[in-house]
Amino acid sequence: MKSLIIYGSQYGTAKAYATKLSEITDIPCVSYENIKDIRNYEQIIYLGGLYAGGVKGLKNTFRLLKNSNIKTIVVTVGLADVKNQENTDTIKASVAKQIEKDILENSLIFHLRGSIDYSKLNFKHKTMMKMLYHALKNKPVESLTQEDKALIETYNKKVDFVDYHSLKQIVEVIQ
Repeated sequence: MKSLIIYGSQYGTAKAYATKLSEITDIPCVSYENIKDIRNYEQIIYLGGLYAGGVKGLKNTFRLLKNSNIKTIVVTVGLADVKNQENTDTIKASVAKQIEKDILENSLIFHLRGSIDYSKLNFKHKTMMKMLYHALKNKPVESLTQEDKALIETYNKKVDFVDYHSLKQIVEVIQ
């Protein structure tokens, strides 16, 4: 099956996962920014970082899939605990806003944990995270979710949840 791994990454974690997946599977990988046509492929594996409620590059890439029968796998990469159902439901809802319903219904979706290094964030992302942090700090403690508490605890630090072993579940459905 002719396959391609495509990634959308701002700070490198989705790219790192895509590169590792490419090494494991011998499937080439490329940034979504370099994709013009994907109709010659039978399977697309898309790995994208989660930023402000969206998956980087997903909408642009999947727009190229109109009227095709390409098998699609979507892999999100973010900080949220992917073992928490509330988190994965929220992520799936944001994915659903970015791709057409028929493509979404025929796609497999996986979630991986990523990393963040506040010192490397651009001004816009630093500002957004600072605003979110201050908004959460002002909420009553009993109303905070587990993820809210984790964000407060790790704010302005370097946090790394990358686990290449978690790619095994994706490898199993590719091959």
